[in-house]
Amino acid sequence: MRKTTTFAVAAGAALALVLTGCGSSAENGTAAPAGQAGQSKDGGSGLASPFSDALKLADAAKQGTEKAKSAKMSMDMAGQGKAEGSMRFDGENSAMAMTMESPQGPTEMRYIDKTLYMKVPASQAKQMGTDKAWLKISPDASDPLSQTFSKTMAQSTQQSDPTQILDQVSKTGQIVSADQVELNGEKVNHYKVELDVSKSIETYAKGMPAEVQSQMKKMLEGKNIKIPAEIWIDKDQLPVQIIMDQSEMMKQLGASTGSPAAAAAGGKITVKYTDWGKPVDVAAPPADQVADFGEIMKKMGR
Repeated sequence: MRKTTTFAVAAGAALALVLTGCGSSAENGTAAPAGQAGQSKDGGSGLASPFSDALKLADAAKQGTEKAKSAKMSMDMAGQGKAEGSMRFDGENSAMAMTMESPQGPTEMRYIDKTLYMKVPASQAKQMGTDKAWLKISPDASDPLSQTFSKTMAQSTQQSDPTQILDQVSKTGQIVSADQVELNGEKVNHYKVELDVSKSIETYAKGMPAEVQSQMKKMLEGKNIKIPAEIWIDKDQLPVQIIMDQSEMMKQLGASTGSPAAAAAGGKITVKYTDWGKPVDVAAPPADQVADFGEIMKKMGR
């Protein structure tokens, strides 16, 4: 049914923006061979020298982010849209409030208690046959579309946690170069990393439904896919910017399915983190402003 398809495309575009894996132009600065972190600190900045080992880099940064647990984020997916908001990274208790700009228009999203609330443009709400400002997508809904969105959102929230990216670095990455540069007036360690997908395809399919993981393994098996990445880490071992270019991997997935849309769903995104450790409070919208997406699907016979 066209109404369902229109909504799915719009919501899918919004959900895609939450997925992490980033890319953009690099900051200025000439990369130099990495030293051994912790042996010395630069001037009065308190910044230790860069790590030369990807596993040590990932472990140190994961400890920092797991301690801080929350941050403001801004994302820029080249050609696909932008987003900004706040997230609390706390496993199953993770939460987020974010506004996303996409070709379909602005979409406000809140994720709390494993439930997704999406504020869509009035024209899209009308297509769904509701005058409510918000749509609620519950994890226990019985309709297939709600189930898909709920699983995607849970996975997206986990992947937006920088520790997931750092896990990819520790298992499949190597540091190509490292230097110290200024970013937004702060001196930080800047790493260029290369990730080898073939070392652990499971790492890149983590959190996805079993059938999707199986498909990804079949599509990527035997492919020599490298993902270039850049990571900026501050003196507290917290990521302040992450860039990854998953274009080649997404192209392979799109080519395997024969779907140009699949190839365009990922690619280059830049994620910036600020205000690490500051409380993030996310509340569900007022009940009288919320329509249950699962009930709408039932009325539409889906």
